[in-house]
Amino acid sequence: MTIFGKQPILLPKKCDLSKWAVIACDQYTTNMKYWQELYDYIGDAPSTLHITFPEIFLKDADIQPRIDKINAEMRRYTESGFFKEVPGMVLVERTLPSGKKRIGLVMSVDLEQYDYHKVEVPIRATEATILERLPVRMRIKENASIELPHILLLYDDRKKEIVEPIYENRDKLTKLYDFTLNQNGGSVRGYHVPDTEETEKKFLSLLDEKTQIEKYGVNAKMLFAVGDGNHSMASAKEHWNILKQSLSPEERLNHPARYILVEVVNLYQDSMDFEPIHRVVRCADTEAFINGLKKVLSGPKTLTLVSGDKDISIPCPADSAETIKTVQEYLSKGKKENAIEIEYEHSESQVRTLAQQKDTVGMLMPTFDKSTLFNYVVHNGNLPQKAFSIGTEDTKKYYIEAKRIK
Repeated sequence: MTIFGKQPILLPKKCDLSKWAVIACDQYTTNMKYWQELYDYIGDAPSTLHITFPEIFLKDADIQPRIDKINAEMRRYTESGFFKEVPGMVLVERTLPSGKKRIGLVMSVDLEQYDYHKVEVPIRATEATILERLPVRMRIKENASIELPHILLLYDDRKKEIVEPIYENRDKLTKLYDFTLNQNGGSVRGYHVPDTEETEKKFLSLLDEKTQIEKYGVNAKMLFAVGDGNHSMASAKEHWNILKQSLSPEERLNHPARYILVEVVNLYQDSMDFEPIHRVVRCADTEAFINGLKKVLSGPKTLTLVSGDKDISIPCPADSAETIKTVQEYLSKGKKENAIEIEYEHSESQVRTLAQQKDTVGMLMPTFDKSTLFNYVVHNGNLPQKAFSIGTEDTKKYYIEAKRIK
């Protein structure tokens, strides 16, 4: 079975890495001030900001000029000798704003071993995929020469026997970078891991039938779950599905677009805090919206809504997954009927600020228990969209490494 790719990782040969690295494009989608400050700070310096598409701009009337500019900048970087190729993997030590450290391995994985539907594959989605969100991402990727990952793949290793030992011996590895992240993102260090065979064997050992049955009650044949970047992963899969139709079987084997660059992180690291993703709803009749929600929710716990300066408590189920599922079904119905608009927010304070606006209701969502994630996906399939966030917005992955896709 092929799960791991052998694609070289691209890193800048020389530039100001504090300007090169920027936060994942799907963050701060209602905070234009964040992005404007970032553009002011970076200016014309080499930066992943120039080769990614911040999703706050997806609402613009014409996004094609921005896409064309991104693709042209990618070609300029790749054709000018800007990058160096790093074989193997990169061990990443991210010091979060809280001071906690998140340890991961940047590597490429095979999209043929991933699916966002409920099927038995080693790499699985964790949330429902909104199909209408894929075409614009595929449009960006269509003429792109490289990709930059903000995908975090989670693996289930309570004993901490795979990445943690590599980190404990990091002093024996070559340091690739060490710098402070912009916009209060903390700091990050990267180490070259040239020998990957033993690490890959350890990951594959998690697919042992006895191990799977002990963890999940069945041989689920599941190795990774997408923690962040579900839609980026899904759009890469669809892009590959289209592209491979024009390739011979031999060309498909090692085509760079078949493999996607990700960071794999142990679910059971102390720094892996699951945070709720809140909802901000805009509707013409907030009272009717709230009363309708009361009719579909019940239970021993409470869900807090915010309208103006007022908090409203609604009974909800004890199971966070059930609450999230019911709320999302209610919101999807309202959106389909063109009765509401929905925004997703990580920050409670931002929800409360937005809830001051006319015809707006904030929804402070419950926290999903991370220890139940793999079992939930195995036995139920995907969670509703935006069921959880790994940390808050300022802890999200910054773009640093890249990989060719053509």
